[in-house]
Amino acid sequence: MSHHSLDTLPEVAAILEALTEPAAILSLDYQILATNTAYQNHFPFDSQIIGRHCYEVSHGYDLPCDQEGESCPLKRCVETGSRQRMLHIHNTPHGQEHVDVELAPVHRADGELFGFLEIMHLVRVARPTVEGDGMVGRSEAFKQMLSLLQRAAPSEIGVLLLGESGTGKELVARAIHDQSRRASEPFVTVECSGLSESLFESELFGHERGSFTGAVNRKQGLVSAARGGTLFLDEIGDVPLSLQVKLLRLIETGTYRTVGGVELQHADFRLVCATHRHLEDMVEAGAFRRDLYYRISAFPIDLPSLSERAGDIPLLAYVLLKRIPGGDAVQISPQAISALERYAFPGNIRELRNLLERAVLLSDNGIIDLPQLPAVISRSQLIVSDHNEAQIKSLEQVEHDYLTSLKAQFSGDNKALADALNISERTLYRKLKTS
Repeated sequence: MSHHSLDTLPEVAAILEALTEPAAILSLDYQILATNTAYQNHFPFDSQIIGRHCYEVSHGYDLPCDQEGESCPLKRCVETGSRQRMLHIHNTPHGQEHVDVELAPVHRADGELFGFLEIMHLVRVARPTVEGDGMVGRSEAFKQMLSLLQRAAPSEIGVLLLGESGTGKELVARAIHDQSRRASEPFVTVECSGLSESLFESELFGHERGSFTGAVNRKQGLVSAARGGTLFLDEIGDVPLSLQVKLLRLIETGTYRTVGGVELQHADFRLVCATHRHLEDMVEAGAFRRDLYYRISAFPIDLPSLSERAGDIPLLAYVLLKRIPGGDAVQISPQAISALERYAFPGNIRELRNLLERAVLLSDNGIIDLPQLPAVISRSQLIVSDHNEAQIKSLEQVEHDYLTSLKAQFSGDNKALADALNISERTLYRKLKTS
């Protein structure tokens, strides 16, 4: 590690190297003064990285992020004098990646501002490109949700996921689990909407042999199965009012009894709940216990509908096609993508996946075009008003949309794509940057 002007703060340099995540010391004018080994591994440049500007290394920009149309944690740090944290999309040797950037001011002993400590919390559960597993997205609405997920996941706080049906609540719940200290332990889902009152306690707490008619064997409950891990209560708004008190007792005391059992059992789980219902309205109507609501809603996260993240539709379409049997051999036309972007998707991502599965089966020539889409979607592409100027895209936006679509389908890296387009890699980064 190069210290340069850090000679006056050797203890800061030592702390930097002790951090396991990529970290750097930045000057007041965005220069990289020092890095740890993890940072150098994350951004392996052929030439010296010390002295370069952070926005050049992470984004390929010629100017600071805030002058390129993106929020800048360093600028916010200067303005507020306090620690800042923002989710960015960085260009790395592995392609574009979501990075949770944390910046803190570093002062000399006399109180003078020396520079900034930058720590990059790598996001491993989501990607802004077609490659990889897990969640995908790059829209502002998606990044806001992902930022909240990153903050909540490492803690033990109870999380309440709020969103329409089909927005991927179970996928987000699993991502919270995978980013937590309990990641190596079980992730157990309880489908609350499918449980009758008679089955609820048995499924959740388990039962003893002979405890009721048909209980021929002892059965482990889902609370026990989740020991050490995460218990995900999906559609908690559907739990009958009469059973909510038993759920509250479990959460408050961390104890329960099996059906027909006498001995008190101790639970050990991280709780994540989800619902598409408006629980506050249900509380006011007396359909959901107020005390239970406050217990489960310590950290609410709103999941955006697909219409709120329409810019992610091309990316999601390509990713879903790769995950659908036979879909990896199928291409989707620009006209079809445009039609999907215009559609409201009341069923959200689940509806998008279902219609793509149908389109794959209807595609005889390996291409999904307007005829392979439902009529309500394909017609939207054909109805264009000559008098609605709001529908007219700027040339810059058309170019951006084209490049985004092209990158999602391109199998090579950014350099190969730039070469194919006969432009520089830096120009490609700039044209692809998040708007």
